Amino acid sequence: MTCHDGKHADWQRLKLKIDRGADFVLTQLFFDNAAYFEFRDYLVNELGVRVPLTPGVLPILNVEQVKRFTALAGARLPDTLVNRLDAVGDNPESVTEFGIDYATRQSEELLRGGAPGLHIYSLNKARAVIEIVRRLGLR
Repeated sequence: MTCHDGKHADWQRLKLKIDRGADFVLTQLFFDNAAYFEFRDYLVNELGVRVPLTPGVLPILNVEQVKRFTALAGARLPDTLVNRLDAVGDNPESVTEFGIDYATRQSEELLRGGAPGLHIYSLNKARAVIEIVRRLGLR
């Protein structure tokens, strides 16, 4: 979620985009909700942003793929999550179930914390998104 100038510089650039007419924000993927809440609180409380700041949630369905995506997005996999993924192993069905469960719990916390909605990255894998929405009781 940041560039070499730091997250606050990135967030101030985002504020400029909002000031120029953006009427909502979809975040990049992240796996630590504290990062979203820090981002939201800074934009709302420090910069006065009033547009919806919708978190982007990526269900983990493939360990190598999620490692690539996080590296490309400049995101971070928390050590505790990496350890849990390592414990799940290479079984695709086990990884998918873990990923759906993790994304569901992550989404529940985000919504409880006041997120205006969710942007669930499907990567053309509708099953995971449908299951997350079902588990959240949003369907």
